[in-house]
Amino acid sequence: MAPLGIIIVFACVLGGYALEHGNFHTLWQPIEVLIIVGAAIGALVTSCPPKILKATLGGFKTVFGGHLASKAEFLEVLGCINAILSKIRKEGLISIEQDVENPGQSPLFKNFPMVMHNDHLVQFMTDNLKIISSTTIEAYRLDALMELDSDSNHHNELIPSVQIQRLGDALPALGIVAAVLGVVITMGKISEPPEVLGHSIGAALVGTFLGILLSYGFFQPFSANIEYKVNDHGVAFNVVRVSFVAFINGSSPQIAVEFGRRAIGGTDRPTFQELEAYLREKK
Repeated sequence: MAPLGIIIVFACVLGGYALEHGNFHTLWQPIEVLIIVGAAIGALVTSCPPKILKATLGGFKTVFGGHLASKAEFLEVLGCINAILSKIRKEGLISIEQDVENPGQSPLFKNFPMVMHNDHLVQFMTDNLKIISSTTIEAYRLDALMELDSDSNHHNELIPSVQIQRLGDALPALGIVAAVLGVVITMGKISEPPEVLGHSIGAALVGTFLGILLSYGFFQPFSANIEYKVNDHGVAFNVVRVSFVAFINGSSPQIAVEFGRRAIGGTDRPTFQELEAYLREKK
């Protein structure tokens, strides 16, 4: 949807300008673009260590390539949890040792391709299953451990959103910098005819226009887009956490998975009947 939003912004802003018979020659100010965009890139490089800069640039890929989780994906996560917990209940903790050590070759995990596609989620599940299978841990300690794990991952994945938002916050000020430079140039033309001064002042004001448009029309929405996707991505981790904790606390696999289902909000939450039918189909 991001490309569509960009088209709408351009169409409405430039279309409105055209409808008012605006002169596009005045808007075409490549030097203003150089000043604003160049200063923004420089500020980004200055503020970000290499690792953060790489993550921030990757955030732009998320805007155009990332997606929100679907009900089908949540059903797979719940189905995978149910398969793991049911195997533990029937065959004991030792039975999942090979599945946990090498999930890529595990028939259990391979049965849920959308889960396998999420490397971070698989790592989260297997790391905590190793803890469960290798030591005795109280439910509240497991809950705290898994919450710490998911929170640290969540914080790391939000870094691109935070950096892009900061860049968006800076763009209006950088637009003013470009506009002030344009005014300085205009003052050097004070003896020129009014039409020359008018064009020069208009060109200077384009800097302010570009800074505000880039900030509120693009970079702030980019930041929000990444934040929504990261938050949605975190729901699956919460589903795993509450399910595992409920199981360690003595719940049956079916009840533990129901805890996980309730951690999903909105229209993406499968109904009880949908989950029941999916689990029957996977047996």
